[in-house]
Amino acid sequence: MEQFQDGHHVRLRSREHGMYLHADKDGRGVSLRRPRASMNAAWAVHLFQGDDDAQYVLLHSAAYGGYLTAMDAPAPLGHCGRRVEQRDYEEREEEDVRWQPVRFGPGDYILLRHASGRFLRANGKYLPWNKGASVDDFDTVSTMTHWVVERIPAREGMPELPLAGGLDVLLPRRWIVYAWADADGDHGFWAAFGFKGRSVFRLRSELASEIGIGMGDLVMCVQAGTNGRPTPLVVNLPRGTRTLYIVVLMAGEPASANVELRYPDVGAE
Repeated sequence: MEQFQDGHHVRLRSREHGMYLHADKDGRGVSLRRPRASMNAAWAVHLFQGDDDAQYVLLHSAAYGGYLTAMDAPAPLGHCGRRVEQRDYEEREEEDVRWQPVRFGPGDYILLRHASGRFLRANGKYLPWNKGASVDDFDTVSTMTHWVVERIPAREGMPELPLAGGLDVLLPRRWIVYAWADADGDHGFWAAFGFKGRSVFRLRSELASEIGIGMGDLVMCVQAGTNGRPTPLVVNLPRGTRTLYIVVLMAGEPASANVELRYPDVGAE
């Protein structure tokens, strides 16, 4: 458990493949990929104390805010066990996002045991194109459930946002639902507007215009579910038209400190 500190960021590297657990750009899927210096490979740690006095690790994507969730649905064809996705964190799905790290054997390897008793595993040992993740019963022989936790240091200040592409506005429209956070980090009523494309830079500009403040004063955090922690939005929006819930903060104000904004330095060695 000492490898997971609340509010900090980690990567999960598969012992078998040497690849990292990535949040896919559709904002739902999870897969194994080689890029290390990517916000999609970073997961924020959310420690949770259960009613049974056990402590659990919850992991939400530093890119899109969604929580690593084990589902009851079967894993995709060619994968073992049950499906794993990025999902909203709601009270009714509380157990679905709970994980416990378990040390296994010599070295720095851990297992991640889900509340269901299944273990997070990589796929693609014999079908190398199946680079997904799932949960399955523990196999004492296989190394597919072995993970290395890499801590990611924090960087000072928000990273530069990627600029919008010329054809971004031709993409489908989605709803952006947003709320302003007060000095205590609490937010009141929600408002909404339609937004085309995936550009986080243009979203920040349009949101600042909607609220009537300078773009440089605005911090956007995506919130995945009622119980989800606000996650700074610094990458382009996930693909598709799914509604995004944004908590708006003023840079440098007390609410920013209370939400504990932390930006992972994914390019650090």
